[in-house]
Amino acid sequence: MPATPLSVLLTGAKGRMGQAVTQAARELGVRIGAAIDLGGDPAAAIGSCDVIVDFSSPQATRALLELAAAHNKPIVIGTTGHPAAEREALRRLAARVPCVWAGNFSVGVNLLFALCRQAARILGEDYDAEVVEMHHRFKKDAPSGTAARLLEIILEERKLGPQALRHGRSGMTGERKKGEVGVHALRGGDVVGDHTVMFAGLGERIELTHKASDRAIFARGAVRAAQWVVGKPAGLYDMQDVLGLK
Repeated sequence: MPATPLSVLLTGAKGRMGQAVTQAARELGVRIGAAIDLGGDPAAAIGSCDVIVDFSSPQATRALLELAAAHNKPIVIGTTGHPAAEREALRRLAARVPCVWAGNFSVGVNLLFALCRQAARILGEDYDAEVVEMHHRFKKDAPSGTAARLLEIILEERKLGPQALRHGRSGMTGERKKGEVGVHALRGGDVVGDHTVMFAGLGERIELTHKASDRAIFARGAVRAAQWVVGKPAGLYDMQDVLGLK
C-alpha cells in the first residue's frame, strides 16, 4: 500500500503564491486538504490536515499560530510584511509548535543568505553594504521579506542595530556615514523577485545577486519545508534548517 499523501491546509489559496503552492503540491505528491482564502475558516479544516502552509496576510498570522498551537500542528509561514513591533512576539508564539518561517523559500536565495553572511563577516565595515530589491507592481510591502533577512544578516555580523538602516536617499544627505546600511526597494511590471547585496570598498566592489524568473521556485521550497517540518520538535526553523545549510 502506498503511503498516505501529506495533507496541507493552505491559507491564502487564491493569491499568486497560493496558486503556485497548489501546483507545486501536485508535482511533489502532496495533497491540498483544504484551501482557505479571505473570509474562510481554517479552524473548520485543521483537524483533517497534517500541516498548515500560510501565504495569506500578516494580519492573519497570530490567529493561525494560535490555531496551530491549539491543535499541535506544524506550520510553514511564507507571509511577509509583519510590523517590526509585532515580529518578536509572533516568533515566540511560533516556537510553541514546529514552525518553518522564511521570507523566501528558494534554494538559491537561501544560498545567497549564507554567502551574504560570509561576505559581511570577512569584509567588515570598510566595505559599505547596500541591499537593492525589485518586485512586481502588485507587491504591498517593502522592503521584501528576503531583503529584510539579508539586512538582518548584515546587522548581526556587524553588531549593528536597526538604526543603522538607511531607506533610500534624497536631497543633501552629506557623506555616507560609517556603519550605514542602505536599503532600496524598486517596484514595477511583473518582476518575480530580484535581490542584490553590494559590498563596496575603495578600489573594488563585490555584488551577490539572485534573480527569480518563476514563482514556482518559492512554491516548491514551501512544499519541501512542509514535508520536512512534520514530525520535528517544536521550535522556530527556517529554510537554512530545511536545506541543511547551518
